[in-house]
Amino acid sequence: MKESKNLECKETIQSNTFLKTVSAFANYGTGRIVFGIDDDGQVKGIKNTIDDCLSIENKMNDNMNPVPVYDLNINDDSTITLTVYESDFKPYLYKGKAYKRHDTSTIEVDRLELNRLILEGNHQSYEELVARKQDLTFQCLEKALKDKLAIQKVNDDILKTLDLYTKNHQYNNAAALLADQNDYKGVDMIRFGQDIDEIMDRVTLENKSILLLLEESVEMYKKYYQYEKIDGTSRKIVTRIPENAFREAIANAIIHRFWDIDAFIMVSMFDDRIEIRSPGGLPSGMSESEYLDGQISMLRNPIIGNVFYRLRYIEMFGTGIKRINKSYNNSLTKPQFKVYENSITIILPTVLDVTNLTSEEQQIIQIFHGNLKLSRAEIEKQSHYNKAKLIRILNSLSDKNIIYKSGKGRAVKYHLR
Repeated sequence: MKESKNLECKETIQSNTFLKTVSAFANYGTGRIVFGIDDDGQVKGIKNTIDDCLSIENKMNDNMNPVPVYDLNINDDSTITLTVYESDFKPYLYKGKAYKRHDTSTIEVDRLELNRLILEGNHQSYEELVARKQDLTFQCLEKALKDKLAIQKVNDDILKTLDLYTKNHQYNNAAALLADQNDYKGVDMIRFGQDIDEIMDRVTLENKSILLLLEESVEMYKKYYQYEKIDGTSRKIVTRIPENAFREAIANAIIHRFWDIDAFIMVSMFDDRIEIRSPGGLPSGMSESEYLDGQISMLRNPIIGNVFYRLRYIEMFGTGIKRINKSYNNSLTKPQFKVYENSITIILPTVLDVTNLTSEEQQIIQIFHGNLKLSRAEIEKQSHYNKAKLIRILNSLSDKNIIYKSGKGRAVKYHLR
């Protein structure tokens, strides 16, 4: 038997250290502790299983505050399984401290995480707490409400409807985030060159309404991933990365991130992709598969989410991932979603439209994956096409605005757009 984030093994019940893991499972996710297994995963069994079950119960009742929901079972191999369920009355403390699992170990939570557990136990979110500053203005919100909903002026009734007041009629943190000026870090956007050592452009958005964070992030995106193309007598906008996908990714980062930490949403812009990293992992109770499949939507910041929904910045809750994926239906490249314990990263690649590409052209495009630029010889080696045929395919891809070339003579390189 091998230990994991949700499984711990103990050879005996002599030590009380297993209660730290009880705290971790009750606070952050259901797990099991199996007694009678040594450090090598070998079954040793428990001699007096009934007496030891009683001892475990006594240890739980005497040392845990509050006592979480749990089950005790005696197994056929004389081991004991203690199943601890994630419970509602957080934080669950052992000797006045709360714990969490870190891979296969159990560690004490810091003060910030303890505060989050307290809020969760009280069925509150950070955005509901009283804002530190109360002298707030809402011109940006008023403009958005006027443009989207034809509401002419923000007044107390509107602010109440949007849940921007506490019960004591004070502005909450959601109000501060929507206010024209605030103390929050927002979005840090960097346009890189050939690698991360070459910074071509940088825009840092902070201390302003989250509505402006979204708007100005999209403007920066348009600067590098949209351009005009003259087609005969008309002009058309060519989009290298779907605007809907980028807008959805930024809006979701704003709605779902932790706002109680002094950190930016990081947007790294490369020639072939955009990476959006948001502070904060998945909301408690949501699995990675549920997040990726868009099966449920658990908002970390429901007040902000509701405002974005009313303003039509997002559609139905829980459809963000599906909408991002839909934007790439006709593309060879697909978005990626990376979920970590303390952050989520969305990678949006440049679109490679396959609707008008031959199978040979698609094969050449696949060779470019992971490469910013390639020589004809490098492509020829991987494709196994002869020189004449490869040149015809490359010229066709260039005519379709999929690739372009730089340099002269033997120094010519081909690039994906």
